[in-house]
Amino acid sequence: MAGEATIPGSERVAPKKGKDNLWTRRNFLGFAGWAAFGAFMTALLLSFLRFLYPRVLFEPSPIVKVGRPEEYLIGEVSEKYKESNRLWMVRNDEGIYALLAICTHLGCTPRWLATEKKFKCPCHGSGFKMNGVNFEGPAPRPLERVKISLDPDGLILVDKSKTYRFEKGEWDAPDAFLKLS
Repeated sequence: MAGEATIPGSERVAPKKGKDNLWTRRNFLGFAGWAAFGAFMTALLLSFLRFLYPRVLFEPSPIVKVGRPEEYLIGEVSEKYKESNRLWMVRNDEGIYALLAICTHLGCTPRWLATEKKFKCPCHGSGFKMNGVNFEGPAPRPLERVKISLDPDGLILVDKSKTYRFEKGEWDAPDAFLKLS
């Protein structure tokens, strides 16, 4: 139509051909889509490879050598292994036993009060006698004893993986107490 006025900028412009037209909107969105798909597949592959290797927590051995019987005094509680292994070694007239230094209420570490001859939990006030029996506070049961034995060299071995509970009558088990003659 001859004589019609055109508005500047309203005419159609044909897309350019060649290298100048590499990043059109369609090309960019296609590239972004493929990049996202590639990132997803890479993450999927890496997570799959992660499951080929097990998650292993290496813990120290539950068997602890705690010295010779002569090192422990009769009527005393040794706190030598309280920090490293959460153990108390107790010697009486008949022999030696090992108590776990874990309160039976909520798992805190009680303190040995030598002047009062008792274990006292700082968290909620549970009290245990020297033999581990609870007598005050919210602790529902006595402390647990652990397996104790002598190795061929005369060293005391404590196995924390085997526990003995008073309320089940297990403190009388031969491995819960090391008799010394």
